[in-house]
Amino acid sequence: RLTQLYRRACEQLALARSRSFPAHLIERLESLTHEAHQLIYSQRDYGARKLAHLLFTTFPQAVRSHANYVWVAALVFVLPTVVLGWLVFKQPELILSVVGAETASQFEEMYSPTAESIGRRRNAETDVAMFGFYIRNNMTVALQCFASGLAAGVGSLFYLAFNGGYTGAIGGYLTQRGMGGTFYPFVATHSSFELTAIVLAGAAGLRLGHAWLAPRRRTRSQALVKAARDVLPIVYGVLAMLLIAAAIEAFWSSSSLVPSTVKYSVAALCWTAVLGWLWLQGRDRAG
Repeated sequence: RLTQLYRRACEQLALARSRSFPAHLIERLESLTHEAHQLIYSQRDYGARKLAHLLFTTFPQAVRSHANYVWVAALVFVLPTVVLGWLVFKQPELILSVVGAETASQFEEMYSPTAESIGRRRNAETDVAMFGFYIRNNMTVALQCFASGLAAGVGSLFYLAFNGGYTGAIGGYLTQRGMGGTFYPFVATHSSFELTAIVLAGAAGLRLGHAWLAPRRRTRSQALVKAARDVLPIVYGVLAMLLIAAAIEAFWSSSSLVPSTVKYSVAALCWTAVLGWLWLQGRDRAG
């Protein structure tokens, strides 16, 4: 009986959408079908299987369904990265417009070819301590990019541009100071997960901002709830990617024993895997 009612509710939802019925009726039908779906499939979809379905099907499908926001977020992040990186490389004194002299000196120390552990901060004695630092730092950046989207999307645009410019400025400065040989092998691998996750967090924030600016036939609160529900799989995927990035950054990227060629090779595999994951996974079950 439940499955029959579920199919009927799905048919009514499709009809309501196609004929532009009032928003409150569509919301009610969406809620009914969602709850019925959870009841029907909850017994077969739990634990590790549910997590795998989320990461390898729901998450990449959600990313592709928000492709426009992802492209905007990527552009807003990458453009300041390239521009600030080039400017600081040509005029290294500009780094003082981004960070203080002490911070710039600390970056030089962290990425010195003679550093025992590349990228480790002075107050961190072990890779485990850096793992905790990376998790906190990465989660903070992603949360800023996502949650600030509630400010009509302007906050997400700001934090994407800011973090992109900051990353580019540091890269340009270290390259000019002759430390590219340690900096780029360090960031190459984990950046496939970390930078992609930051862009996706910003894209999810832009989706929230768009819902607030253009709620269409819904109230703003209804539009925000709908947008938040739509991007929730992206948020879960971002969290997973940041955990992976922190682990790689702390225990692989920081190693001075691994040759640069090996790090670049692994980085190429990681970038291919991440992009293939987001572009191809779940297509056979899409729609």
